[in-house]
Amino acid sequence: MPVTRKQPRRPGSQASSAPSAAAAERKGVQRVVVGEDNDGQRVDNFLLAQLRGVPKSVIYRVVRKGEVRVNKGRVKPDTRLRQGDEVRIPPITQKVREAPVVPGSRVQSVMEGAIVFENEQMLVVNKPSGIAVHGGSGLDFGLIEVLRAARPEQRFLELVHRLDRDTSGLVMVAKKRSALRFLQDELRHRRMRKYYHALVVGSWPAGLDRVDVPLQRFELKSGERRVRVDNEGKASLTTFRLLDSWPGYSLVEASPVTGRTHQIRVHSVWAGHPIAGDDKYMDDASLRAFRAAGGQRLMLHARALEITLPAGDGNPGERIRLEAPYDDAFGGFLAKLDAVKGSSAGGGQ
Repeated sequence: MPVTRKQPRRPGSQASSAPSAAAAERKGVQRVVVGEDNDGQRVDNFLLAQLRGVPKSVIYRVVRKGEVRVNKGRVKPDTRLRQGDEVRIPPITQKVREAPVVPGSRVQSVMEGAIVFENEQMLVVNKPSGIAVHGGSGLDFGLIEVLRAARPEQRFLELVHRLDRDTSGLVMVAKKRSALRFLQDELRHRRMRKYYHALVVGSWPAGLDRVDVPLQRFELKSGERRVRVDNEGKASLTTFRLLDSWPGYSLVEASPVTGRTHQIRVHSVWAGHPIAGDDKYMDDASLRAFRAAGGQRLMLHARALEITLPAGDGNPGERIRLEAPYDDAFGGFLAKLDAVKGSSAGGGQ
């Protein structure tokens, strides 16, 4: 049974910079019938979705005390629900927050136009650079909130994976919980291949085809999260292939075998060739040179996906490859490099 969403204050309105006050509301006993989209979901995750804003500690306490019942029986947090189960949710005080800002029709239209593949199970979007995959951390909304606003009739839309805000390219969104579980399992067991195109600084050696060094997350004094190569970190592997080169830059295809935060960006830096436009990991002099040459964005693009589609609705689950074109800023900068290389070659004749 889907969660009822509150109506927006005003379409396209902007959020106030002041923190919204949160009121408290105590609901009576709820009895929720599990629908198809929640079939197979754990009880704790089901309750977290139903009781937005309620601390995890409260949810685990009421389950442990037996106040949450499924088909009138006690359950554990990891009990799997099945379609048609009746879940009894006890009275719990829940924070009531101000309705979120709803993306305007223009951004909804842009995101719908960026869809490169869709069936009954999932869709894939060519996410623009500068758009986060979800709201939070000072952002009113991201890709997933835009899609939900554009499709109010769609009962289930969830991100399968994530991209950094400034990285463009292919993002998978599940339209059914069964598809979400299948695709995340494909990622976890490395049966899905992701290919990125990155414009890096300098001449990438043709023989450098893999970087296999551990990565660890850390925080700056400002609280900003970063990643570095560290022997105490998690094992991380990226394969690389040189695609093209120009004076001062190289275009490489990077395929992450593992899925660590900022993996391609930090592995490129470790190799001595940071990604152009990377204001987190690129040195100041190289970043200034890139900007002076007309660079406008992080030059990292999720170019292609090789996936097995979730089976269902007449689809046998075939293997497909999807590709996303560059945006104007990415493709335009490569065109400038081509023009400079062409004029240099012509001048030498």
